[in-house]
Amino acid sequence: MNSSKHTELANHAWSVADLLRGDYRQSDYGKVILPFTVLRRLECVLEPTREKVAALAEQHKDSGIDPHRFLQRASGHSFYNKSSLTLKKIAADPQNAAQNLQVYVGAFSDNARGVLERFEFAQQIKRLDSAGLLYKIIGKFTDLDLHPDVVPNHNMGYIFEELIRRFAEQSNETAGEHFTPREVIQLMVRLLVAPDGDGLHLPGTVRTVLDPACGTGGMLSAMDDLITELNPDATVEVYGQELNPESWAICRSDLMIKGQNPENIAFGNSFSDDGHARKSFDYMLANPPFGVEWKKVKEEVEHEHKSLGEAGRFGAGLPRINDGSLLFLQHMISKMKPVDVNGGGGSRLAIVFNGSPLFTGAAGSGESEIRRWILENDWLEGIVALPDQLFYNTGISTYFWILTNRKSPDHKGKVVLLDARDQWQKMRKSLGDKRKQLGPDHIATVVKLYGEALAVVDDPEHPLHGKVKVFRNEDFGYQRITVERPLKLRFEVTEEALAALEASKTIQKLPQAPVLADAFKSLMGASWGTKQEAWLALKDAVVQAGGTWPTGAPFTKALRDVIGVRDPEGEVQLVKGQPEPDGELRDYENVPLGEDVEEYLAREVHPHVPDAWIDGSKTKVGYEVPFTRHFYVYEPPRPMADIDAELKALEAEIQGLLGEVTE
Repeated sequence: MNSSKHTELANHAWSVADLLRGDYRQSDYGKVILPFTVLRRLECVLEPTREKVAALAEQHKDSGIDPHRFLQRASGHSFYNKSSLTLKKIAADPQNAAQNLQVYVGAFSDNARGVLERFEFAQQIKRLDSAGLLYKIIGKFTDLDLHPDVVPNHNMGYIFEELIRRFAEQSNETAGEHFTPREVIQLMVRLLVAPDGDGLHLPGTVRTVLDPACGTGGMLSAMDDLITELNPDATVEVYGQELNPESWAICRSDLMIKGQNPENIAFGNSFSDDGHARKSFDYMLANPPFGVEWKKVKEEVEHEHKSLGEAGRFGAGLPRINDGSLLFLQHMISKMKPVDVNGGGGSRLAIVFNGSPLFTGAAGSGESEIRRWILENDWLEGIVALPDQLFYNTGISTYFWILTNRKSPDHKGKVVLLDARDQWQKMRKSLGDKRKQLGPDHIATVVKLYGEALAVVDDPEHPLHGKVKVFRNEDFGYQRITVERPLKLRFEVTEEALAALEASKTIQKLPQAPVLADAFKSLMGASWGTKQEAWLALKDAVVQAGGTWPTGAPFTKALRDVIGVRDPEGEVQLVKGQPEPDGELRDYENVPLGEDVEEYLAREVHPHVPDAWIDGSKTKVGYEVPFTRHFYVYEPPRPMADIDAELKALEAEIQGLLGEVTE
């Protein structure tokens, strides 16, 4: 089926909106159209065995035997409907449409009925019936041919995605939270599976796949299709979890129709209610929402982080509250299969991120600690930069992170960075923010380049040599050092000093405060090069004014703050015989991991500030992946002569236009 056909079918389903207009807000159209599309699809799939199942259900009606398994076998699917009703029959009886439709829905097996309940379908039936629209809506959908021989499962996914995109547009939601462009998925699954190609051809192959933010199930379907394409005899078990009820229902119905176990799709938040706890998987992939905060599950996540530590999912660290992307990655890593002593087992995973997880967070932050944990465990295999304007809900640049705990020997200790930002073609018609797409040739090029990355890096003559770089894990690490410089002061009594004296709470609460003020005024304009000289002069002035000199460290510090003035040529202040650091001159430097920080200080800092030193107690180790910096290519500015010539040409053109206007 070509794209125009599934768009035509989606248009037919969405044409119901003409009937809903006035009784429903635009943002609520999807609440009717999506469940009716699912219901019609289920009916079309069951049509060949409908009468057989209904007869068998009637036969076992009073037998006292649970006919569930018999009915499943008769339907040829994991779901069935015991009623002899159809949408066409229901539409033909407008007076009883609501009652009959409720009976019809109630006759589905529990798993299918549960899908429709997530749409709050019973409420929509009542609302449509009250508006006198129910039988008209049903009639519209009886004309929609969604039989599997007309609309294969793969294309049905496109129809659902198109409907969800329109629903999201009407309700100002983010379509990208529900599904990922199919060509992006195709690239993702091929990068994930490519290194395992030979192993997947073995007879009796069984592979498990998880998507913890599965949306409508597009990624799971693509993984199933690819593995069975490589080995038609392979068994693929797909698992997922989804928070959005409509997307969950569509994904679950899709699995039922394909013969997969719909119970493998859990409903709820993957962080607070892990639907696949204590399970591990061969492959994992996800496109979690970009930049979505995790405040709603903050309590549960922080509790697991603190109470379970590394025994839980989030032991490496917690990212900032406004972006839970790295929580998804930790969640997936926790479900990797262990590698056995012979190198078997293990898992591969891929996740879509924006640029933030590459570098957000300084050394010691939650994000940096998560990156450190991943790299020091040698799990990061590669990062692929994708073109911008590739997704429906954002035009920003995105990246695939590919991780595994069973790297091939030649990849151990290394990370591949692949720049695929120029692998795209312009779409004939934009969809939201999506203006670019990956063609089959682009996908093939990127997959081949990723698989041959090590050889391409070693071959300067390769046409795509500049698009691939390979680094050691530790190349992404750095030491965040604190460079201190001594506090240097001169001391003087000025109008500003007197104002500071009157504002100092430490000094003003002393009984000698008035005497101190008088003493200071007698020294107005005085200046000293050292603290000792200043203190002697001030003590004498206080005694002469009839007061006593206060003691104690708080007073000494407060007085220094009042009359001390920063001066590059001033006296170095000491604390316990050591130079006191000046907070205003404090600086930070990132030193590559493994480099001697003192050598770095002598080479990079001392030529400019010879008295600087490193406070080793504040040194932190951080990790970041400055992807763009590694692929930056300097472009010199245009020659001035070219710019001048262009400006003169523009001036001449403007003069000509002005001349035409004045004629």
